[in-house]
Amino acid sequence: MMMFIFIIIPALYSILWKFPSTLIKGRKNKKNAIGFFHPYTNDGGGGERVLWCAVKAIQDERSDLDCVIYTGDHDASPQSLMARAIDRFGVHLGSPPKVVHLKRRKWIEETTYPRFTMIGQSLGSVYLCWEALSKFTPLFYCDTSGYAFTYPLARIFGCKVICYTHYPTISSDMVSRVRDRSALYNNDALIARSVWLSRCKMIYYSIFSWLYGLVGSCAHLVMVNSSWTQSHIVKLWRIPERIRKVYPPCDTSGLQALPLERSTSTPVIISVAQFRPEKAHPLQLQAFAKAISKMDVGLPKPKLQLVGSCRNKADEERLQKLKELAIKLKVENDVEFHQNIIYRDLVKLLGAATAGIHSMTDEHFGISVVEFMAAGAIPIAHNSAGPKMDIVLEEDGQQTGFLAQSENEYAEAILEVLRMPEADRLKIAAAARKRASRFSEQKFYEDFKASVRPIICQTS
Repeated sequence: MMMFIFIIIPALYSILWKFPSTLIKGRKNKKNAIGFFHPYTNDGGGGERVLWCAVKAIQDERSDLDCVIYTGDHDASPQSLMARAIDRFGVHLGSPPKVVHLKRRKWIEETTYPRFTMIGQSLGSVYLCWEALSKFTPLFYCDTSGYAFTYPLARIFGCKVICYTHYPTISSDMVSRVRDRSALYNNDALIARSVWLSRCKMIYYSIFSWLYGLVGSCAHLVMVNSSWTQSHIVKLWRIPERIRKVYPPCDTSGLQALPLERSTSTPVIISVAQFRPEKAHPLQLQAFAKAISKMDVGLPKPKLQLVGSCRNKADEERLQKLKELAIKLKVENDVEFHQNIIYRDLVKLLGAATAGIHSMTDEHFGISVVEFMAAGAIPIAHNSAGPKMDIVLEEDGQQTGFLAQSENEYAEAILEVLRMPEADRLKIAAAARKRASRFSEQKFYEDFKASVRPIICQTS
């Protein structure tokens, strides 16, 4: 707690000391631009794809507006970001975005707050936003990373606030896990075992939920990426009239050009996810190992490909532990790790995969699941949130994939795909591909533009 105070108090003092003069200057000199608050422009995940597609949509809708990226990546330049959008995501921007470099990104990093991480990062984001808006104040402020505590500050600076929310910082599901004393990535086992600590955390979560609802309601427009996220945000922010569901952009058109037929000599199961704790990669390895141990005689031995990006040293260490786990499970010769690969290489891997595995609990949407389906890989996804409510649903009465939760359920799903006659696999793959077209990039552009048009065209 003392460390938290020593970190936050100096930052707040710095803001308050310079607040009047900086605010007056910012409001007076607002630029004809839209600023995208996205401190990590090299995370390689679905959030970054949304960023570049959002920039492209704004450029198409309001070519007179400058698109500015607030980023903590100091090697980012207009040209490098434009090239990255093409190389990693296949998104062709109309022109290079402008860049505002942020020097205080450490204030939103998990490692800065060993305790009270959620509130620490939230308040830290205010300090980072202060730096961003002090350096460049746009007419429109667009948060694409989920830092809701920045919205009141952006409004004080005179900006119209737009946000694309991938998932709520806190949800009733998180609160329920604490109440039920269930250990998961966001609820430490030590706290889960203690009645007293669980009650303290419940109080903390209750206060944070109230604050989160207060700051979130400051947005002029809220776009959410799924039915699950929408239900939580409506409940927390209580501004349903300003909330629009806009499914994230998935490269369905490019992936749908891939042939549905796959090699039967070595079936490939692919996983595409950042190497973050909530993605639950160990579960994938354990389920894969169990499936191999239960394989029928004569079935070809499958291969598991774990594809993902690393944001920082912690992710690198997590990846190394996964490699060690593969050795411990004695499947190291059947598992491949692909780190930070470019987009065209990802397409090649997806085009050769028989199935795709996803294992995050309460995945807000699940772009990788849609990519599996569009590419012709049968999805085996977690039975919760986005995959359950929006994605892995029947299409014209035909099954489109599998949902699982436990290690045994994942292993059984893997075995079912491996045992499946080719004709049956092709039927499911075709239905999955058809369903994936509901989440195309073109659909995102249409829905995103329709949502922001009433806001960004008010001053045109």
